Amino acid sequence: MSSRFPRSPFPGFPFPGFPFPRLTPFTTRERDLPAPSAIGTTVAEARTLHMSRGGRDVLTGINLTSRAGEVLALVGPNGAGKSTLLAVLAADLAPDEGEVRICGRDARAWSAPELALRRAVLPQTAAPAFPFTVEEVVRMGRAPWSGTARADEDDAVVAEAMAATEVTPFAGRAVSTLSGGERARVALARVLAQRTPLLLLDEPTAALDLRHQELVLRVCRARAAAGDAVVIVLHDLGLAAAYADRAAVLHAGHLAAEGPPHEIFEETLLTPVYGHPVEVLPHPHTDSPLILPKRPARPPTP
Repeated sequence: MSSRFPRSPFPGFPFPGFPFPRLTPFTTRERDLPAPSAIGTTVAEARTLHMSRGGRDVLTGINLTSRAGEVLALVGPNGAGKSTLLAVLAADLAPDEGEVRICGRDARAWSAPELALRRAVLPQTAAPAFPFTVEEVVRMGRAPWSGTARADEDDAVVAEAMAATEVTPFAGRAVSTLSGGERARVALARVLAQRTPLLLLDEPTAALDLRHQELVLRVCRARAAAGDAVVIVLHDLGLAAAYADRAAVLHAGHLAAEGPPHEIFEETLLTPVYGHPVEVLPHPHTDSPLILPKRPARPPTP
């Protein structure tokens, strides 16, 4: 791994869910590296999750599976429990009850360095606290592979991740000088560079314009096609319908529905979940669902 930036002495710095492994020369190429998963294989699984915060149930009886080769979208209104569920799936939060399994083992059984080889996390806020350059931040994603045979791939993987997210043109700039949307793409590039079989992305399109929202979802589809399991929190139901293989609709900490978007995105489900009347129409070209809020007709212009 490049030594152009300091390794943090603090676990999880500078991003939540991203532990910097403590390595010695004797831990080099002997670690157990994750093997590729066959398409359709379960990569992450939540079993009967319950979690409370501040005396309020935020997750209740959640059972959910993420499989290799699929994009799973977590959708629902604000406060439904989407980000909490993602953090529990990442093993960044421990549930009060239930179990999370990652790559066939209880998530608690993995050490932090082992976990960092198996899942990568993009939190909602992922801005480094120091003026690292774009390339340095993306290269941080390779930290878990330091001392392994795959460390030889660092330069190629970092270049590929920056190209996929279109941040190569400002690779030498400090992240602090970028726009919010540009920083969001840099953060995604870091996660892609980590090259784990499970990607957990919390609202990666929130700060992006229309073009880059589509870019991010195409990247997610490409990673799923390559065999990764992708779990993504989305507010845009149209994006979820267009790009996700399955969607999990959360409502007040419960799993209200789970399945292919074209099967579960119905007015009778979404209207009570979001507390606003919606209509679901087929896209004129792709036939994927278009979810629109019902609005009163505008009065004619005088």
